[in-house]
Amino acid sequence: MTQSSRKGLDLIKQFEGCKLSAYLCPAGVWTIGWGRTTNVKRGDTCTQAQADAWLVQEYDAFEQKVRALIKVAVTPNQLGALVSFAYNVGVGALQSSTLIRLLNQGDYAGAAAQFARWNRAAGKTLAGLTRRRKAEADLFVQP
Repeated sequence: MTQSSRKGLDLIKQFEGCKLSAYLCPAGVWTIGWGRTTNVKRGDTCTQAQADAWLVQEYDAFEQKVRALIKVAVTPNQLGALVSFAYNVGVGALQSSTLIRLLNQGDYAGAAAQFARWNRAAGKTLAGLTRRRKAEADLFVQP
């Protein structure tokens, strides 16, 4: 993880929380640790050290994938906000989003406004996602 994207990691920790036993997230996906969904099944457990290691590993992978989608200059805060977003909704969702299209057209304000549109899981608006998207948008516009 780059030092510059630390604030994105902090957002993930704040909004994902850490659970050492697998649980179904609001979207119905088995999840463990700091929001890990890769190869997670009912009954899985992990240690705090494993959850922390997975988070750093996954954050690095998400940051690389997000960087590959960005065609314009971004600040460390913008990168952190985008990685937090992709960690939550998936890189594929970011890749096909109006958010990344506007960003790559140089419309930073338009891109920032798009975060708020991603506040639903399983078709329902969730207060936690609304708060997360606001925090990501706020980080995105911070110099």
